[in-house]
This record gives sequence, structure tokens and C-alpha cells, in this order.
Amino acid sequence: MIWLLWSSLAATGTGVPLRGAWREVARDDTTESIMAAFRQGSLKTFDPVLLQRFPRNAMGNWVVLQPQTTGLDGENVVSIYPAPLGSVTIYGEQGFTQTYAMGDFNASLHGHGRLAFRLAPGQAPSAPILLKLEPGSSMAAPARFAVQGMDEFLLEDSTWLSFATASFAVMATMALMALCFAIMLRDVTFAWYTGYMLCYVVVQGVQTGFLLHPLGLSWLVGSEVLVGASAVALSVSFAALFVSRFCDVQRYAPALRVPVIALGFAMPLIVVLRCTDIDALVVMAQTLVNPVLILGALLLLVTALLAGVRGSRQAWFFLAGWTPLLVLTAMTSAQATGALPNLDWLNDASIGMGAFEAIVLSLGLADRALTMRRDRDSVRVLADRDALTNILNRRAWTEAANRLLTETADTERPIALLFLDLDHFKMLNDLQGHAAGDRALVAVAQMLGHELRPTDLLGRYGGEEFVAMLHDVNQEQALQVATRLRRRVHRLEIPVICEDLRLSVSIGLAMRSMGDTLDTLVERADQAMYYVKLHGRNQVHAYERRTEMYGTQRSKTHSTLDPPEA
Repeated sequence: MIWLLWSSLAATGTGVPLRGAWREVARDDTTESIMAAFRQGSLKTFDPVLLQRFPRNAMGNWVVLQPQTTGLDGENVVSIYPAPLGSVTIYGEQGFTQTYAMGDFNASLHGHGRLAFRLAPGQAPSAPILLKLEPGSSMAAPARFAVQGMDEFLLEDSTWLSFATASFAVMATMALMALCFAIMLRDVTFAWYTGYMLCYVVVQGVQTGFLLHPLGLSWLVGSEVLVGASAVALSVSFAALFVSRFCDVQRYAPALRVPVIALGFAMPLIVVLRCTDIDALVVMAQTLVNPVLILGALLLLVTALLAGVRGSRQAWFFLAGWTPLLVLTAMTSAQATGALPNLDWLNDASIGMGAFEAIVLSLGLADRALTMRRDRDSVRVLADRDALTNILNRRAWTEAANRLLTETADTERPIALLFLDLDHFKMLNDLQGHAAGDRALVAVAQMLGHELRPTDLLGRYGGEEFVAMLHDVNQEQALQVATRLRRRVHRLEIPVICEDLRLSVSIGLAMRSMGDTLDTLVERADQAMYYVKLHGRNQVHAYERRTEMYGTQRSKTHSTLDPPEA
């Protein structure tokens, strides 16, 4: 697309050297009188290669182009860029005339983004060319003129068409992608971006005539000015609503949030006034639109800049895309008053800059989505983790354990549940304080995390209780893991009463059986743990079958106990 823009700009100003003259149309003018006045030198002169702004006369303006060469061979073309909103008539020798407008769909030759006329067959290469520019329904835009061979014109025209098509395709594609994300993510920010970008496409499509040629939207004929003005107003409205959310104005620039939102709702009101048939309201809308547009553009620029300075990352994306386009728009507005006549590439640059802005803002939206996802994941991690030990809290562990049981419900994969309760922990808290108890919990949790596999589910069940769900281990293997954990806790050598009594752990083990739920599995492991508590602590016990009361002799019990340590 950059290459296409460069090619389009490089083609600007091609054609044979011309001398130009013009005059406003008078009521008694004839083509013969205008040509006579041209030969006498009584018309106003101008350089056709530069943009020339003609006054908006109720009857139009005469323009005479005098080629300064005799080297034109073959079929030749006169082109006017950018295409005026009114119609243009070309007068040739022997009564030959053509009248074209951008809204014509039966012309044999159309220059995309410009009006183009075939010169009369057999016309002398150096013969003056007389044009009559009819007034349009809005202020006439500056225009430049060119006379060139058909091959040169077609090359320039195809280059412009390729560039404009690529630019509009980028903008439309980014807008439609944002619309899809707005629906999928239910984020209205993407919707505001879609509205803004599509309105800008309409604005440029009307100004360049792209919507008429090559798209052929004939139903726009006669309402181009109204559609274009409405699209400009709505684009600012969507931009204001987009900035409010995209730049997080409520957080970074709260004082400007109300003016920005007010701008977003004021512009559609102006459009409504413009569309009414009440003359007073239409005049009011036309009077208000330009000041509100200027103030609104500055407000959005200041808001984004302030939000960016205060830490909004997305505000810098907006500024990177919006500022160059705003500068080009200001230059184009100045050009409409007659300034910058040699910068006839501003219209094309505005199309390319629109595509650039679409890409930059899309990157900003992607960055915003990734940032929001990271923040959401961080919040979720904080919500799932125990604040003290940084392992899963009871809620998160319960959800993960239920998922694992559900996923393996139709398989024969063994599942073991360990229920761990620290021995003498209350005594540790009472004698050494809660800070010592917290340090002990952190040390035990870190040790358990190192000893278990990353895929095992470890959580803090409450107070000094921990739970661990092990998958793909049988009862013998689970007992070995539990015994290793019990020994490692004891070897942390956390004193309860000086060095005489160290912190230990009682562990109950339960294996999943047919029809088990998480609650029944935890209940059996908890009963096995209480059996250990009642039989000396610092042991591992595997639950085999339910008994009516703790301490009842079980058949085939499995317990482990280290020999007393000196």
C-alpha cells in the first residue's frame, strides 16, 4: 500500500504544459465571446497544474486551457482532479460538447477520483479547450487540470484505483473484524471503532467519488453532500465514544469524560437537524457543524494526550493513528480556502492515512484485549490462590478437583486424596504467636509444592489443613507419597516447645471408588486423618471401610509410623 501511495503521488501533475484562464459566468455569455476574451487576454490567468479555487458563483465559471505543445498524438484526455460536485461541460470545435458529472453512469470514460473527457476527434493539439464548471450544492473544492494521452491517463487512473481500493479494503476489513470481536467479546469499544471507521470510509468514498465509481452506488446521486456531511458528524461521534472507553477516560482523565460523552451525543443531534426539511433547523445545523467539529477534534486530541501522560497505554495508540490524520484534515480544510495550492496529493494521502489509522487502532485494540486478558488472569489467579501460602484456596481446589473427577469418571484411572492436618499447630500459635504460625504454614506449603508433581492438586482446606489429589497412583504408591510428605514436614524442624516438640502432620488417605463424589472422598480421607489423630499423630493411615465411630478396629488397616527419634 505504501508503494501504491508513492506511485499515486508520483503520477500527480503529469500531462502536457498548460496555460489557464477563467472568468465567472455572466447571463449573456456565449462560447464565442469567452474565446474572444481569452484571445484578447481579458480573462484571469492561473496555473492549471496547481490547485485553483474558483468562487461559488450561482451560474458557474468558465475555464480555458491552452496546451503549450504540438506533440499530442492519438486520443487525448482532459481530467479535473479532484472531481467537482457539480457538472462540467467541455466545448469543442464544430459544436462538439460533452457534459459530465460524478453522478453520471452512462459515460464511456470515467476517471476514478476525477472527471475525465475525451477531446473531440481531430481537434488540433494546441487548440484551446473551453470548460464550463457548474456550481455544486456545497462550497467548491480547489481543482487542478491536466491534458494527457489516453495511455498515460489510463496508467495514472489504474494506479490511483489500486491505491484507493487497497486503502478502503484495509479500513473496511479492520472495521468488520472489530465488529466480529465486539459480538464475540461483548465489548462495545470494538463497536464504536467499527462505526468510526465505516463512517470515515463513507466520508472518503463520497469526497473521492469512489462510492459512485467504481462501486456504482447510483442511489447516492443527489444526496452525496448530505451523506458526506452526516458521515463526518457521525465519525466524530463514534470517535468520541471510542476514545472514552479505549483510553479509559474515566480513570485517566475523569474531568474530560462528560465533555467527550456530550460530544458523542451532540453530533448525531446535528445530523438529525440537517436531515429535517425545516429551513431554520437546517441552517442551524450547518452553522453549528464546523465549530463543533473543530472543537471536538481538539477535545479528543487533548483528552487522549492527557490520558496517555497519566498512564493510558492505549491513548498513545490513538494519538499515533489520529494525529497524522487530524493534521492532514486541517491542511485539506486550509486548502479549501485557497492555501497550499501545490499540495494536490493531500486527498490521496488522507485515504492512505485512514488505512494507516485503521491498522494502528486495530493494534491498539489487540493490545487492549491482551492487557485485559492478562489483568483478568491475574485477578483470577489472586482469587484462586490462598493469600498466605500461594497455593489453591478451598474454593479453587474444590472446582479443580471436581473437574478432575468429572473428566476421569468414565475411566479406570485411580485417584487418591490426601487430607493433611498439622499436629500441635494451635499450641504453636498460642506459645509463639500467629506470625510464627504463618511462617510454619508457608514453609509446609512450599515443601508440599516441591514434593508433589506439578499436575497434582494441592490446596489449603482451612486453618492448618491441606488437601492433595493425586491421579494415576494406586494405594501403595499414594501411601509412599504420603509417608514422604509426613517425614519431610517433620524434618523441617519447626519447634513447637523449644526443641522438645517439633511440628508434624497427620495424613489420611482415601482412594476413589465407584460412585464417589468429592464430598464422600474428602469425608473418608478426613475420617482416616482423625484416626491418626486419635492414635498418636504423625502417621499416615489409609481408609478401608466406614466404621461407626473413630477408633473402632478396622479390618486390614494401613498405617505408617517412624520409630521414635532421639
